[in-house]
Amino acid sequence: MTPENQPRARGEAARDPLHRGSNPELVIDVEKLNKSFGTKHVVRDFSLQVRRGEIYGFLGPNGSGKTTSIRMLCGLLKPDSGRGTCLGYDVVRETAQIKREVGYMTQRFSLWEDLTIRENLEFVARMYGMRDRKEAVASALRELNLHERQDQLAGTLSGGWKQRLALAACMLHRPKLLLLDEPTAGVDPQARRDFWEEIHGLAAKGISVLVSTHYMDEAERCHRLAYIAYGKLLATGTPDEVLHLFRLRTWAVSGQPARLVALAAELHGEPGISHVTAFGNTLHVTGEDEAELEKAVSKYFDEKDLAWRKAEAGLEDVFIHLMQSAPEAEQ
Repeated sequence: MTPENQPRARGEAARDPLHRGSNPELVIDVEKLNKSFGTKHVVRDFSLQVRRGEIYGFLGPNGSGKTTSIRMLCGLLKPDSGRGTCLGYDVVRETAQIKREVGYMTQRFSLWEDLTIRENLEFVARMYGMRDRKEAVASALRELNLHERQDQLAGTLSGGWKQRLALAACMLHRPKLLLLDEPTAGVDPQARRDFWEEIHGLAAKGISVLVSTHYMDEAERCHRLAYIAYGKLLATGTPDEVLHLFRLRTWAVSGQPARLVALAAELHGEPGISHVTAFGNTLHVTGEDEAELEKAVSKYFDEKDLAWRKAEAGLEDVFIHLMQSAPEAEQ
């Protein structure tokens, strides 16, 4: 019997054609995924590659297609078209296998508030049909520092501890890939920092993480970024690569809030100015042509209540520029 005719383990027959010659380091490898709901085309020709142990940040405005893309990757939604694999399984035909090996943390806390931390984890372990669930629950309590609170009702936990419990629950079955949908929304800065330390620890163990976020400081903690707007992937790369997609020049101006509001309106649409963004008591005035930008803002240099200085463009400036550069038809 030739190797091609030998029986394969269950699931291998479907997977084999897709994986001949593929890169085993790629945990996600999808091409031109599309998804529509009725007449609304939510995700357009989405392609992405994520490597083992990589933290991949998903950014974009609300309604941009981030959550829909994540759900297609983990088998919760079937793409209308496109192809690819997640953890070696076909994202169209092998969604059940993907779900068993992926940990998915939803945007909202979705565990049971009238159960204790331990009871929640034990219930999730039973749903997964885990044979070693007692050991797995004990390990999760210990690794996420939940053991001292294990008898506390989930409904009485703060946002940060609920987040920690949700992460423990989606790690119970020891997934190879974590999909986190805005996991730190509404959580205080210290809890967010602690959460990201946990994520980097998991990545160091070889677990890949795909995380959607609106926070620029979190984006900078990712190994690579993908920016989505109007259902399309507009940019991808390391934070530094994304930061230098455009030769953006920025002037920062500070002053009284009322004057800055009026100034923003005056600068909007001026030649050489791409966008004006408020950061507290400071405006970032950004453009691609340094001479044109300086010409536009220099008329305000003598205004004594305004303090001007050259500044470095940040990721937020780049993302705003990306959105405004998108074709009008897609907006």
